[in-house]
Amino acid sequence: MALIELKSVTKIYPLGNQEVVAVDDFSLSIEAGEFSVFAGPSGSGKTTLLNMIGCLDQPTRGEIWLEGQEIGHADQKMLSELRLRNIGFIFQSYNLIPVLTAAENAEFTLMLQRVDKRERRERVTDLFSLLGLDGLENRKPSDLSGGQQQRVAIARAMASEPTVVLADEPTASLDSHASEELLALMQRLNQEQGATFIFSSHDPLVISHGKRVVRLHDGHLESDQ
Repeated sequence: MALIELKSVTKIYPLGNQEVVAVDDFSLSIEAGEFSVFAGPSGSGKTTLLNMIGCLDQPTRGEIWLEGQEIGHADQKMLSELRLRNIGFIFQSYNLIPVLTAAENAEFTLMLQRVDKRERRERVTDLFSLLGLDGLENRKPSDLSGGQQQRVAIARAMASEPTVVLADEPTASLDSHASEELLALMQRLNQEQGATFIFSSHDPLVISHGKRVVRLHDGHLESDQ
């Protein structure tokens, strides 16, 4: 059984008196442990797909299955619980909380899950060591470089041991050196911990690191390699 399965998924957004078809009759299966990239130009539908898999949006038609459970038409309470328990998010803007330290930001999802404080700190300490963030635990986001902030965001996404990690243009705010380091770290997490990663990106560097590249054009599947 596939970890994620999209069956004839269509997403339509209203635009004034018209409609925009962002994703059109899209089907795809993703296995556990994949390191995949949804690639395509702006407006191709890749971020819309990521948002639907991440329970941030729902399809107009079609089905989305996660670990054998249909989530595409779940109620808001279930979607909120799925986001908390099953999905790790990495955004291009980092989305760190300015008043919290790096460690507190990384622990935030675990706190919402009511994980014991000692266990939270142990998980984050291990991830900070793996991600090269030792010694930065007590710094606020404003005292960190862009690359360091994105590593904290990765730690936050991974700390809850989610079913899948979704990364929307994760290198957009980074230079090429920081981007290369970040991708290498995520590949290591994928290989050593079996974490499933799905990226949305038009960055050739990100695309070149994908073990599987799903290319989209105008909401349709163009190629899958």
